[in-house]
Amino acid sequence: MVLSIQNVSKSFSAGPVLKDISFQVNEGDKLAIIGNNGTGKSTLLKIIVGEEHEDSGEIVLGKNVTLGYLAQYQTDTLSGNIYDIVLSAREDLLHMEKELRNMEMKMCDVDLSEMDHFMDVYHRKSKEFEDLGGLTFRSEVSGVLKGLGFSEEDFEKDLETLSGGQKTRVAMGRLLIQKPSVLLLDEPINHLDLNSIQWLEGYLAQYDGAVIIVAHDRYFLDRVVNRVVDLSNHTAVCYKGNYSEFMRQKEERMKTMLRQYEKQEKYIEHQEAVIDKLRQFNREKSIKRAESRVKALDKVERIDAPMMDSQKMVLSLEPDVRSGNDVLTVDGISKSYDGESLFENLSFSLHRQDRVAILGDNGTGKTTILKLITGRKDKDAGVITLGANVTVGYYDQEQQELDEEKTLFEEMQDAYPNLNDTRIRNVLAAFLFTGDEVFQPIKTLSGGERGRISLAKLMLSGANFLILDEPTNHLDMESKEILEHALSGYTGTLLYVSHDRYFIQKTATRILELEDHSLTEYQGDYEYYLRRKEELKEKAALSTADSTKDASRSQEQGKMDWASQKEEAKRIQKLEREKDAIEAEITDLEEQLSFIEKEFEKDEVAHNSAKLNELTEKQAALNARLEQCYEKWEDLEMALS
Repeated sequence: MVLSIQNVSKSFSAGPVLKDISFQVNEGDKLAIIGNNGTGKSTLLKIIVGEEHEDSGEIVLGKNVTLGYLAQYQTDTLSGNIYDIVLSAREDLLHMEKELRNMEMKMCDVDLSEMDHFMDVYHRKSKEFEDLGGLTFRSEVSGVLKGLGFSEEDFEKDLETLSGGQKTRVAMGRLLIQKPSVLLLDEPINHLDLNSIQWLEGYLAQYDGAVIIVAHDRYFLDRVVNRVVDLSNHTAVCYKGNYSEFMRQKEERMKTMLRQYEKQEKYIEHQEAVIDKLRQFNREKSIKRAESRVKALDKVERIDAPMMDSQKMVLSLEPDVRSGNDVLTVDGISKSYDGESLFENLSFSLHRQDRVAILGDNGTGKTTILKLITGRKDKDAGVITLGANVTVGYYDQEQQELDEEKTLFEEMQDAYPNLNDTRIRNVLAAFLFTGDEVFQPIKTLSGGERGRISLAKLMLSGANFLILDEPTNHLDMESKEILEHALSGYTGTLLYVSHDRYFIQKTATRILELEDHSLTEYQGDYEYYLRRKEELKEKAALSTADSTKDASRSQEQGKMDWASQKEEAKRIQKLEREKDAIEAEITDLEEQLSFIEKEFEKDEVAHNSAKLNELTEKQAALNARLEQCYEKWEDLEMALS
């Protein structure tokens, strides 16, 4: 045990946030704390590190355990350039290094009679320095900074010149270099691009210490954590496994609790009915029996009704009008800022019911592409053409489409003047704005609330072409899943920018990657995109020792023709469907064979030759089919590898 949270409770003026929270963190645990906005995730981290004080309960640390905490927002307490600030996290090694250099300078002046002792001390300190990572910590600093998205040219930048997101990355770099026993990370990937997120996944998966993470990126959690603490209704429930496994277990747990509650309620209802009937008989014996049943019923430990999560947002997306087959054609567009090219000669097209995600590092121009298509920015060159009957609905990650001075009610009323007051209130209620909340100004809303009101406007638009810029930003996990479900049933066309890989995997069937001022197209979902990129990287590495030719060939292969990519994606998806079907059949056959084995063990079967023959024949047939399935599964696995 490195950390134990024991019956921790915390309340604020608005009411309780945490009630009797208890769980334990063991060495090497990778633990996620999840829950909807406002459930106390960040508060719990602050209590653990001592920035907030619990009302009751206790935080217990193991012997020699150190904590490292990354807050969502940084306060400037350090100064200097990026590299030196991160390097200073290992002040212990810098001090030892300086001490060793001083000893080396004094070696020539040491008296011969003291040399043996001097060298013993020097070698002992050198060994300690080496064991603590003294020979590699400078290169580790460079590696961590590069992994977090900084280039070598950035290393000399002064902290004061950085954005808030960059400062958070510097703070994370310091923390990773310190290597505390327990890392506590509050939304660590908010300011990272996809490459940096993937790097951090690998780093944390291999981290020797324990990690506690608050994050909304479900793909990230799936790849990093092995335990989940679910905060809801002010309490905590612990689950083993990653995020997907947690979701499965939580659903099963809620079903079990509901069944137990309903079963007890029926039992109580029945007993009360019997008691009433016995009392109606109005006889001494029946009255005594009724009283006996009342006493027995009073002793029953009542099961509380399962506490469901808070009210859910209701979102339904459906076009009012069907568009033509050709929805969007982008031909040779370019855009520059201050004389510096953002991208050049980009071309792609969308057809009805396409679901396309644009990926790329921060600053490559993904959002700019969306704004060029919607006319919110002017292109330098090229042509953008919308198809017949195409109506566009746009979701802006910065929520600039909202009027800060209007109330929620006025925002909806002005956007859709044909709606009556009741309809507006009903729509707002579906997005969790009720009562007097509908009259609060837009400028007072949180990021998540702004996201919900923007989604409400999008739902009412009836658009058949949705263009979304980071639609899952600021949404809690439940709201993200509601949005995914709505988009999965949407019959229009979808184009979006997102860093949420779980969302991309669930909703995109095609990927456009913006890199090096140009677009590369991948005809498949996010997992296909990752596999294909890795294949292209391996082919490029093997193609030639000449780096220039290697880079050029990799780029050409990355832009393989649309038709062949589509066929390859279809082939892989067909094989994967076949493999899933075979795996299901194998499971079914194994269950049937297990049932037959149990039948053989029954006494009545053992003495029934006809039944034995029947079961033996069936067993042989099942085994034969199972062997065929195993062979087929191996063939499919080979074809997919």
